[in-house]
Amino acid sequence: MRQILAVLLAALLLNGCGLLPAQVDETKGWSAAKLYDKAKEQLQDSNYEDAIKYYEKLEARYPYGPYAQQAQLEVAYAYYKDSQPVSCVAACDRFIKLHPDHPNVDYAYYLKGLANFGESDSLLLTLVNDQDLSQRDPKAAEESFNAFKELTTRFPNSKYTPDALARMRYLVNNLAMHEVIVAEYYYRRGAYVAAANRAQYVLDHYQQAPAIERALAVMAKSYDKLGLTVLRDQTISVLHKNFPNSPWLSGKAIKQEKPWWRFW
Repeated sequence: MRQILAVLLAALLLNGCGLLPAQVDETKGWSAAKLYDKAKEQLQDSNYEDAIKYYEKLEARYPYGPYAQQAQLEVAYAYYKDSQPVSCVAACDRFIKLHPDHPNVDYAYYLKGLANFGESDSLLLTLVNDQDLSQRDPKAAEESFNAFKELTTRFPNSKYTPDALARMRYLVNNLAMHEVIVAEYYYRRGAYVAAANRAQYVLDHYQQAPAIERALAVMAKSYDKLGLTVLRDQTISVLHKNFPNSPWLSGKAIKQEKPWWRFW
């Protein structure tokens, strides 16, 4: 009896589903221009999720032509504004691959850099939360830098280049300081060789970054702990020559009273 009731119930449910009205696609029969205008309207009204849907419908139905090309670029911006950096980067990469000579391809590089730039700020959260800094991957910052570098190299006269250059300088400083913080992390745990090597990496790869001063201090202290007095004295000499007023020369502790990122 129970089995019979179960079969009857299932049949009723199936029949009931058939009674529900079919969902109507309001965009059926719309032209490429109308889909684009609707997507643009939603984008301007900050309805990014809806804008993405219209852009995707446009490209699916009309994959060729200027509307499709513009949709491919603007959907990347919609993803960016909708806080979907991975989708934004993927859309930018796709646009660059499909339209390498498009007059607005410089914007695709710029937008790709912006998407990763926002992700790179998560490095600061690591410092705030005092996580294991040696395990923190600054990949987003590096990818952001590379995108901006491609933009500024290929399109030096682009209107986006000045801002990209400013962001590149910020990223270099951020990456350099991240390496110094990791070096100090190793130093505090007695891994002096690792600390010295990490500080040396800063000197080799971020020669213009403000973090150089602090990297030299970590190196000198690490060499001192290792009993490498010649290397210690050489490093202190370099620090004194380049930063004669450095507080690190007066024996300031590596661990500052407040985090490096807090300027107030």
